[in-house]
Amino acid sequence: MIDLLAICAFNAAYGNAIDSDALEDWPNFFTPNCHYRVTHIENEREGLPTGLIYADSRAMLEDRITSLRLANIYERQRYRHLLGVPDVESADDTSAVARTAFMVARIMATGETLLFATGVYHDRFVTLGGRLLLAKRVVVCDSTVTDTLLALPL
Repeated sequence: MIDLLAICAFNAAYGNAIDSDALEDWPNFFTPNCHYRVTHIENEREGLPTGLIYADSRAMLEDRITSLRLANIYERQRYRHLLGVPDVESADDTSAVARTAFMVARIMATGETLLFATGVYHDRFVTLGGRLLLAKRVVVCDSTVTDTLLALPL
C-alpha cells in the first residue's frame, strides 16, 4: 500500500534534489510517460490545459535540465522547498492520488531571499519496478503573476 509516510519521504527527496542543485536527478522522480505542468489557480479552475512549464515525458524533463545547464541564460538562483503534509485522496498497492501544499523561497546569488511561489501539487503516484514515481504532477501556483525568472522546476 502506498501510504502517507512513503509520499512524505518521496516529496522530501524531490524537494531536496531541486534545492541541492541535483537537477539531473529530478527527472528520475517521474515515470517515462509522465505529465508535469506548472500553472496557476485560475487556469486550473477554468480547466485550461496551458502551463508555464509543460512536459509529457521524462525525456522532456531531461531536455529541460540540459537546456538549463547548457543553453539558457538566467540569473543564478536556488530554491528551498517547504512542503506540507500530503492529503492522500486515494491509495492502493500500485497507485495513489494526493495533494500537497508547498512554499518555495528563491535565493539569489546576491543572497537576497524571497518567497517565490506558493501553491499545491496535484499528484498521481504509481509504483514501477518497486519504486514510487510520479505519473502526473500539476503544480498549481496560488498567484496568477509569475516572475520571469521561473527557471528551475517547482
